Amino acid sequence: MGTCDERPARYSLLPADTIGTVDSSRSASETTSSGHIGRLLRHWRMTRRVAQLDLAVQTEVSTRHLSYIEGGRALPSREMILRLAEGLQIPLRERNTLLLAAGYAPLYHETDLNTAEMAEARRAVEFILTQQEPYPAIVLDRHWNLLLRNAAARRFLALFPECDPPQPQNSLRLIFHPRGLRPFILNWEEVAARLIQRLQREAAANPADTRTGALLEELLGYPGVSSRWRTPDLDRPPTPLLSICYQRDAQAYRFFSTIATFGTAQDITLQELRIECFFPADESTRTAITRLKECHPP
Repeated sequence: MGTCDERPARYSLLPADTIGTVDSSRSASETTSSGHIGRLLRHWRMTRRVAQLDLAVQTEVSTRHLSYIEGGRALPSREMILRLAEGLQIPLRERNTLLLAAGYAPLYHETDLNTAEMAEARRAVEFILTQQEPYPAIVLDRHWNLLLRNAAARRFLALFPECDPPQPQNSLRLIFHPRGLRPFILNWEEVAARLIQRLQREAAANPADTRTGALLEELLGYPGVSSRWRTPDLDRPPTPLLSICYQRDAQAYRFFSTIATFGTAQDITLQELRIECFFPADESTRTAITRLKECHPP
């Protein structure tokens, strides 16, 4: 949760190297053959565990034509790629990759959250952060990098001045790194095991996302991380609700969290944003967090 440095702004906007714009200047000559787009589509279909017949019915495409596309014997139109991508629930960033592979310009933009056209979306995010007071809330990208946090998150993290995780500022690094919040998490092994399992699921769901895989390897390489966690248990059902328990001096802070996303995002930045809100898991935490705000008014 968050980072350990203090910032004067009401909301802390942290730079994320994933935010920018899509370069649509690539020409068709830079893309690969219909065989490549076919292999990519088949790979996504197999990853999603969708039968060819089921996808054909869902997207109203003949199984013969879909077979030709996957086999490289037919080059799909731009509209066909988008229809299949929607049916397979492929993320917007990877839909651009599919379009480029077939020789088409990318469709979806990756817009900085501070631009004028994103003003309403940012206002919605800031509204959630404000309403979450006096409890912490943070905004993440799909690689768990911190983009925004509310005043409550800053107040809570200020309780741990020893915290000094490596950059860039990342929620999982903060929990896993020995110089992060890890020494203050009473149930660290339980939380860490579940987070590794979640990250493994995310990596498996989007094999094209190499950065998620790299983050997973980084976390698994930290001291004290169990080697048994390297074997993903993707069929193990998660617990209904997992709390994380921090200890600062004589006070324990227990939280559970919810994650909100934009439901109809057509921009890569918005689709990848995650707003994590933390709630007290017991009355002691609720009282302590309320008192923390009273002692540190805005």
